[in-house]
This record gives sequence, structure tokens and C-alpha cells, in this order.
Amino acid sequence: MTVHNDALEQLNQLIPLQDKLCATHKSVADLFPFIERIAIAIYDPETSVLKTYLHSSGEDNPLDHYSAPIDDAPSLKEILKTGLPRVINNMLTFEGSESEHTKRLGRCGYAASYTMPMFNNGVFFGFIFFNSKETDVFDEKTLRQLDTYGHLISLMVINEIASIRVLNAALKTTGHITHLRDPETGSHLDRMSRYSRLIAASIAGQYELDDGYIEHIFMFSPLHDIGKIGIPDEILLKPDQLDEAEAEVMHGHASLGKSMVDQILSNFGLENIEHVDMLRNIAEFHHESVNGRGYPNALAGQQIPLEARIVAVADVFDALTSARPYKSAWSNEDAIAELKKLAGEKLDKDCVDALIRNLDEVEQIQKQFSEDFYG
Repeated sequence: MTVHNDALEQLNQLIPLQDKLCATHKSVADLFPFIERIAIAIYDPETSVLKTYLHSSGEDNPLDHYSAPIDDAPSLKEILKTGLPRVINNMLTFEGSESEHTKRLGRCGYAASYTMPMFNNGVFFGFIFFNSKETDVFDEKTLRQLDTYGHLISLMVINEIASIRVLNAALKTTGHITHLRDPETGSHLDRMSRYSRLIAASIAGQYELDDGYIEHIFMFSPLHDIGKIGIPDEILLKPDQLDEAEAEVMHGHASLGKSMVDQILSNFGLENIEHVDMLRNIAEFHHESVNGRGYPNALAGQQIPLEARIVAVADVFDALTSARPYKSAWSNEDAIAELKKLAGEKLDKDCVDALIRNLDEVEQIQKQFSEDFYG
């Protein structure tokens, strides 16, 4: 009997998706040393935007925190249209080389690429890129073997994202079962999740955040108020100011939210979702204040997890600029003025400044995900 070392044994281990991608790249590089980077981009069908997600090239990443409409990348849009992969054996002569992402790759020395679309049950959700710094390396024999690795990577990504979708579905179902009439609209969640992603991307360099963190902020932020499922309607839907006892009950939704996350993760076997602690932190700590006067644990400053500080700014800004039964929508100008007052007191100043720096994109989000009161 002989012993064989499984080149992909790490994929059996309980490790983050990023580490699994790097392990897969190592196996690919053993066969094809010229493959120097494998990268994944995720597609947002609601905005038609491609977003960098994961890569295996260490610090040598020309597309950190990059996103762009797929219309800005005609050759990638053609892949989406045909469903067929794309081979570029020399980027210098590639007719689509005027695109920003191609220019960035070229500046880092990448000269050739193989791009595979990712589908889940026929629905497109992103791309896998195999990049090389050598030209003319993607022959038919190489491509056949890379296809196998590409589908393996696609399945790993599908598994990760599907787990998060199951979690979302479980929480939504819980809300329906308890007949919750949540005053927060779907449009609010669409907007605040994108504000959260915008803030995270803007401070990524300062806080050394990778694209996986940024994308999970986007995916997890809509679940920030799940604890409200357990708040009685007479308190949750009260149009007037809450009295002290009612406010105490309402404040309990933060701790309740964290408990619900833990229970659902356990019941659905989802404890191993990457960055899942971010979800716990968002649910429990998004009402903490940097001055230490928030709830539930009166954390202050850097004691509050960054993801909770990011979501707090996004949530407050959208609450101010949205109409509620008890108030009219504020203008962006008035809301920004209020955020500046709260910066360094209730809200994290870096996160407030990040939102203000990106007001053009904020306005685009507001325009695309405006309230529809007529359904």
C-alpha cells in the first residue's frame, strides 16, 4: 500500500474561504507555475456592479477595494451574455485594454488572463480570474485543467454565499412566523447596507480591511436589527416617544439579536460562515456610542467593533433622511450637519467622514433605492 499526499487536503479543514483559495492556488501553481494570481469578483444584480471579493496574490493586488458597473467592462459583459469563458494571452494587444481594471493589472505586470463566469443553478453571480505575468501561456491543455479548478473554486464560493442566504432566509422566516410588522422598509435595508459597504471601502486603507471584510459588511448589515423580532408591537410600533420602561425593553433588542444569531447559526449548522463574528458584533453593538453612553454594554471608542461603528453611521444617516410615521425625511445637508455633531460623541468620526467623502455615491444609492409607498 502506498501513501499519497492530497494536494487539496486543506479544503477539508475548517479554515476561511480566503485560505482555501490560497491552498487551491498553490495546487494550481504546482502544475502551472506561471499562474501568479487567482481572483474572484462578485456581481450585484440589483446595481449591475462587479465587486472584488477574494484573491490569492498576497499584498500584490492591483484591484483592492475595486468596483465598477459591468457596462464599463464590455468584454466581461460579453462573457455574461454568452456564458463562455474569455482567454487573453497578451493584454498589451487586447482590444478591451482601455478598461480601468485591465490598466491596473497591466501596471502590476500581469500580461495574460483566463476568465471564467460563475453560475449557481444557471444564475450568474461573478467571475474567477487566473492571471499570469507571462504571455501566451493559456493553451488548450492548460485551459482544460484550469476549468476543473475554476468549478471547484466556484462551488466553494457558492457554498459560502448560500450559507449566508440561508441565514437571511431563516431570519426573515422567523419574522413572518412571529407576525412582525417591522417599521423598517426593504428600501431602508437596501440603502443602509450599501452605505455600510461604501464606508468600509473608504476606510479600508486606514484600517487594513480586505475585500472579504467589505463584502461581508454589505451582506451582514441588513441583519443589524433582527432582535426587534422579539419586541412587542405596542413598543416597536409606538408613534410617540417611548417612556423609560418601554425604552429599556427596546434596548433589549441588541442583546436579543446576538442571542438569535447564535441560536440560528447553531440550528442551521452555519457556525463556520466566514466572518460570522462580524454578524454577532453588528447585531449586538450597533447602538453603542463612542462616548461610552450607548447600549447594551456601554462600550467606548475602539472597544466597539469597527463593523458595528460602520453600521451605526449608515443606519443613523438613513433614519434621518427617511420619512417615518413620527417625522419627515431630513435633507442630506441637514442629516450631514447632524452627523458632524454626533461624530466623536455617539458616532465614529472616521466613519462619518467616510460617508461625507462619498456623497455623490450616497445620492446614487438614494435615487436607485427610493421608497415606493405604492408598492
